[in-house]
Amino acid sequence: MDDTHRIPEDAEIHETLVEKKLSNGMLAQVKLVKRPRWFEAMLFVNGLYKPGPPLPRPLEEPNATVSHWMGVRPKIGLSPTEVEVIVGEVNIHNFLHKCQIVDTWGQTAL
Repeated sequence: MDDTHRIPEDAEIHETLVEKKLSNGMLAQVKLVKRPRWFEAMLFVNGLYKPGPPLPRPLEEPNATVSHWMGVRPKIGLSPTEVEVIVGEVNIHNFLHKCQIVDTWGQTAL
């Protein structure tokens, strides 16, 4: 398996938050994942991990059906309802376990 599809060694999958069939027939799943210091969301397409941000990112030009995205090559569009479920579950788990997510994805080190 290509290393880009391996989840980080310190990640523990807890549950599937959102599952949807893409227009190309592939299955996209956003899963709740426990990292050493927080919970985050991870994207899987046809069972393969797709690196990307730990929470959905807003689209530059959202519309009524797609407002956010996750993943990198491919980016998967998410509806406002899907984003509400994902962010809500991640926030609830972090709150209950007294964790705070640190989202540095896409930031360059100084």
